[in-house]
Amino acid sequence: MLPWTQLDTATMPDGGGELRLKQRGSEFSIMLGTIELMNSRLSGSEEHLARLSFERIKSHPKPHLLIGGLGMGFTLRAALAIVGDDARVTVGELVPAVVDWARGPMAEVFQGCLDDPRTDIALGDVGLLIGNAKARYDAILLDVDNGPEGLTRRKNDDLYSVAGLRAAKAALKPNGVLSVWSSAPDAGFTRRLKEAGFAVEELKVRASTKGSGARHIIWMATKKAR
Repeated sequence: MLPWTQLDTATMPDGGGELRLKQRGSEFSIMLGTIELMNSRLSGSEEHLARLSFERIKSHPKPHLLIGGLGMGFTLRAALAIVGDDARVTVGELVPAVVDWARGPMAEVFQGCLDDPRTDIALGDVGLLIGNAKARYDAILLDVDNGPEGLTRRKNDDLYSVAGLRAAKAALKPNGVLSVWSSAPDAGFTRRLKEAGFAVEELKVRASTKGSGARHIIWMATKKAR
């Protein structure tokens, strides 16, 4: 088996630790310490995140999606494949190096999706993008941690608090959806979503595009029109 080669590192803001980009043959991995955040061989649940979100807003005219975290671009690619030509997809990415990796060593993985005219890359905290919006987005897709707690940086806890969820609800248009990916269930997060006023679905999906592998959780939280 080929050994892993470390290609680059990037420091997370606010003492969040160090990201490491590694490669083994055609396979890539992004690590935070000893934790693998993502692997180029496993994209199923990220693609589910895009598909399930769009199913709930497909009747919206000129939909605007906000994706929290660029990662390896799986959610972005899946979204671009199913939204129309009149859609807009904004990606909030905190670490500039991740965008550099997408255009550099992982360009083949991204397949040009950053150059799609429907794509906007917003460097910075996705929490600020959400907090500064008012009924702007049809869908907000969060895949910035391994679940509804601040793994990559403690400040991300704010995203999953009741106050953060209410901010997300305010940033959504009527009948918009907040989608959150997680590696495991979290009953407390389900309760907070409901407390924030969302109609909540908790769905199980597979990590692999082949329908196998670990089961992950996606919350679909809808802002019901009054």
